[in-house]
Amino acid sequence: MPDDSTISAYGDELFNCMMTRSVVQPLTERESEITIEDSYRISQQFLRRRLEANNETVVGKKIGVTSNVVQSMLGVFEPDFGFLTDAMQVGEGEISIGQLIQPRAEAEIAFRLSRSLKGPGVTADDVLAATEAVLPCFEIVDSRIDNWQIKIQDTVADNASCGIFVLGSGQVDARDIDLPACKVTVKKNGQFLSEGFGSAVQGSPLEAVAWLANTFGRLGMSLDAGEVVLSGSLVPLEPIVPGDVMTMEIPGIGTTTARFVD
Repeated sequence: MPDDSTISAYGDELFNCMMTRSVVQPLTERESEITIEDSYRISQQFLRRRLEANNETVVGKKIGVTSNVVQSMLGVFEPDFGFLTDAMQVGEGEISIGQLIQPRAEAEIAFRLSRSLKGPGVTADDVLAATEAVLPCFEIVDSRIDNWQIKIQDTVADNASCGIFVLGSGQVDARDIDLPACKVTVKKNGQFLSEGFGSAVQGSPLEAVAWLANTFGRLGMSLDAGEVVLSGSLVPLEPIVPGDVMTMEIPGIGTTTARFVD
């Protein structure tokens, strides 16, 4: 089991990988007894480096590996979470991915909170009452672990494999939408790529956000008013390269377009 100095060193290593666009071997290959709790401590050090060295600020949280299709792709079979900073948020349109290493796009429903949520005991109804609006979102996940060879401990340590996120321009009141029944259609370079439903993430995006609030509550943290929460991908992850154009549409919520450049 890694000691405090090793935990700190791994967090620093992942931060340096992000800054230099390099990768490392899976932590699970180097630390056979590493636990998920160890990995969350590593992720906290990774986040501290971002906040202190880069002057980033936390603007939200994300849930990762929530749907069966993504779990099967990655071989990771439980959800995790990460932190979103202001440096990760980019606008629609032309988006540089030159700072990323091995990016993949996923289509999600994002929540903007008007009230804070802290577990235990947060329900889907509580999430609905605390939501200012929902928005279509592309999360561009990235991994500092070589060739995405991750186990749950690896992705947890790596801030849930977060890269950047793109919020669509449309936003609606979540009370006006049947979130589990929402259907997203994703196109890549003008061609149909995939589709999925809100029910893909733990039965409902509301349930996914409730899980996150309760998980944070056990750790003494909360989802805070004004933050953005990404509720998990509704479709398989798709590798992207400069030149690709991704579009997504969720009827009743809106659309998002991302044109990727180096």
